[in-house]
Amino acid sequence: MPSAERSGRSPLPVIPDTIAALATPAGRGGIGIVRVSGPKVPEIARVLLGRLPQARKALHCFFRDARGERVDEGIALYFPAPRSYTGEAVLELQGHGGPVVMHALLGAVLDAGARLAEPGEYTRRAFLNGRLDLAQAEAVADLIDAASREAARSALRSLSGDFSAAVAALVDALTGLRALTEAMLDFPDEEVDALHRDDAFARLSRLRAALEEVLAKSSQGSLLRTGIHVVLAGRPNVGKSSLLNRLAGEERAIVTAVPGTTRDALREPIQIEGVPIVVVDTAGLRESRDEVERLGIERTRQEMQRADVVLVVLEAGRMEAPEGELPAGAARVTVVNKIDLVAGAVPGRHGAEVHVSAKTGAGIDALRAAILEAAGWQARGESVFLARERHLRALRAAQAHLTAAVDQPAHWEFFAEELRLAQEALGEISGRVSADDLLGEIFARFCIGK
Repeated sequence: MPSAERSGRSPLPVIPDTIAALATPAGRGGIGIVRVSGPKVPEIARVLLGRLPQARKALHCFFRDARGERVDEGIALYFPAPRSYTGEAVLELQGHGGPVVMHALLGAVLDAGARLAEPGEYTRRAFLNGRLDLAQAEAVADLIDAASREAARSALRSLSGDFSAAVAALVDALTGLRALTEAMLDFPDEEVDALHRDDAFARLSRLRAALEEVLAKSSQGSLLRTGIHVVLAGRPNVGKSSLLNRLAGEERAIVTAVPGTTRDALREPIQIEGVPIVVVDTAGLRESRDEVERLGIERTRQEMQRADVVLVVLEAGRMEAPEGELPAGAARVTVVNKIDLVAGAVPGRHGAEVHVSAKTGAGIDALRAAILEAAGWQARGESVFLARERHLRALRAAQAHLTAAVDQPAHWEFFAEELRLAQEALGEISGRVSADDLLGEIFARFCIGK
């Protein structure tokens, strides 16, 4: 568990009230956990257990309500402050995972003096008490919500502090450069200025390169977190549904020789190299008098407007483009399908086109690689940071201020101000500079019990 020293925050005073919630999902299970955190934990433990368990040692016991009646039998674990998840005294009660039993146990805890926790309140307290910085706290939710193994591994690295350490290294370099700049402002002698000018700009160049690397890793990680929205577009009967089935590895869409079979958008989540992707099969783009088909075509155009990547599917041998304009914002991959019907056709990449056969699977691996490339994905192994949009905005803001500093070789006051603004932008990532409304927005998205 990251410590207050690692997060760089000073522990705040203990929050006066004690909170409790189910820490396991709703429903029926073999084990259910009620988590309690706050100053009343010792008192609540004595009411429910008859005593306070030894720190970090499992205690088998009966759980009792305020009247002394048995509610359940299970294991109790006590974590004294500050060596707990929240930095406060924490009690975990592990009982049988039936909904009735769990709610009865939670009710007994609330009757003993706790209140029901709000969404994300445990992790928020961990942040406020210096156990996690803000980037690590967000990684907790990202780890729970991870849609692929790669996303989970990247979230775990962020939770372990890898992303925070990379940002902290940038801040340390900025601090050193700002100290040098302030010294030049305090001693504006020309000889001192000339002596330090080259050093300052050399440091700035190294800092910009390091920030560029962190931003690149974060941009890649953002794709892991949000996934890629891929839309299949083309005329009727070019094999869009067959492509969806081939990419998904199973028969998800109805495939017939009748044009216009697909009337509504069909979504299928898949993974390519650990990257979560949602592939959307849509109605064929053509002029139609059929009212239902026209509604489907309109939804196709709406899906394309939201797409990260549009696969424009053409039929080999005919190569008729879909009717109407395609959106300009999304990346585009031209897919020539049904090459199994053309003698001598070779699957794979051919310039800007990918030639495939959805029927035989020829060229599908090349199509998968083209989708990732169009979305901007580049495999970086273990070094990807699972960044959120606010992290990317902060990194880009810092990058813009460092770029502006390059243009101030003769105005050290402006140079110093751009460095200060860059450091302030980076501070927003870890939570060193954060507003209460931002914290409320972040933690409100957590599940209750975490």
